[in-house]
Amino acid sequence: MWPDRRLLELFNIELPIVQAPVAGAMDWELAVAAAEAGALASLPCAMLNSDQVREQMARIRARTKKPVNLNFFCHTPPVLNNAREARWRERLAPYYRELAIDPAAPVPSSNRTAFNSIMCDVVEETKPEVVSFHFGLPEAGLLQRLKAGRFLVMSSATTAAEARWLEARGVDVVIAQGNEAGGHRGIFLSDDIATQAGTFALVPQVVDAVKVPVIAAGAVTDARGIAAAFALGAAGVQIGTAYLWCPEAKISAPHRAALKSARDDGTALTNLMTGRPARGIINRLMREVGPISEVAPEFPLAAGALAPLRAKAEAQGSGDFSPLWAGQAASLGRDMPAGQLTKALAAEALERMRALATSKT
Repeated sequence: MWPDRRLLELFNIELPIVQAPVAGAMDWELAVAAAEAGALASLPCAMLNSDQVREQMARIRARTKKPVNLNFFCHTPPVLNNAREARWRERLAPYYRELAIDPAAPVPSSNRTAFNSIMCDVVEETKPEVVSFHFGLPEAGLLQRLKAGRFLVMSSATTAAEARWLEARGVDVVIAQGNEAGGHRGIFLSDDIATQAGTFALVPQVVDAVKVPVIAAGAVTDARGIAAAFALGAAGVQIGTAYLWCPEAKISAPHRAALKSARDDGTALTNLMTGRPARGIINRLMREVGPISEVAPEFPLAAGALAPLRAKAEAQGSGDFSPLWAGQAASLGRDMPAGQLTKALAAEALERMRALATSKT
């Protein structure tokens, strides 16, 4: 019944929906619910160590036999810059004083794990059906290990040029990430976020640029978005923000409250939270400092000095210093369990596509 079945057949899934890996906002519980409902489950690994990935995968495998995607970042680990770190601490010092936090306290670690040989070992051991990447691809030797192990590989592209680059290196699927998408931009061939295309413009150009199946990502929050993605030539969709509404999502109370009051003009790209551009709901820090600031340290170091502020503010019920990741269509989300949401989105999308087809005949 779906107009393009390539993704269903390639991943051996029932529905052309990928539950997006939202690092720091979910764990095995959301992945299992999405998988059991027929979507491709994803587990974000960028904020986990190798043992934690094994533990999470064990929990998933104990509860579902459906396909699983492990997602990794491919960023270059940052080089500490004491001068830049000091400027960032100085910029945040007034907030430290306001919340009665010692501005001279040691900065907590803000590491994000980049895919490496250790994580490749974990993939080979836990055997997910799919491995996905953000910020490009790992170095050739690691990618070759994955291909030799017959793991399906996909990665995000924010331009047609990035999509062609990924296909040339052997990915099985390209995720076309429009500018509307919540969370970190997958941009990797450039650092110019001003020229990033929206989903409606990006998807058909990526579809024309590559031969592999294309997944549409970016503000796909309801059945209308899914139907539009197929009309643009996508073989499936990746959904993130809509799943953050679900009770299985591990987000803070301020983040959940922000989603429920989200507006179409309520998000912005910011580098304040981690040092790399990502879309989130506008909060106090973004209004007063940014949202884009040259003072913010390199990814992911910016998060370190923010951590004490975030913890203190969230304990008081505030998201003033938190990464409230969300796409531009966050207000279209619905508060329901992940499995129920997955099935509802698929059924509603099929009904909408059937109605459109009937109206043309």
